[in-house]
Amino acid sequence: MIEKMVINIGTQSGYSKKVILEKEARVELFGHKIGDEIDGVTIGSEYEGYVFKITGGSDEDGVAMRPEFESEGYRRLLISKSVGLRTKRKGERKRRRLRGNIIADDISQLNLKVVKEGKKKIKE
Repeated sequence: MIEKMVINIGTQSGYSKKVILEKEARVELFGHKIGDEIDGVTIGSEYEGYVFKITGGSDEDGVAMRPEFESEGYRRLLISKSVGLRTKRKGERKRRRLRGNIIADDISQLNLKVVKEGKKKIKE
């Protein structure tokens, strides 16, 4: 089990902020999926009024989360150019180890984007 989770928050103006959640704070994120919207208070009290959308993430080994399949664990998928694979030739496909779209305790990095802003700006 990982001790902390790094949250990357992308704003509508192009600014991004990194937030680090410790053990107890990240438990509330478990079970959510890519595409779910979460309340800002889940991340911290300074984000009251905000609504975030989960856009992706990875585990401690850098294995990307894939939004298509419903799972917490790993799966080997045959994929073309997309999340988890950069190809050099057109039509190239490879089998890659990827994660499911459900947030579990071994996710170390999570990407969020702002859907609704609160009273206090993130830059402040």
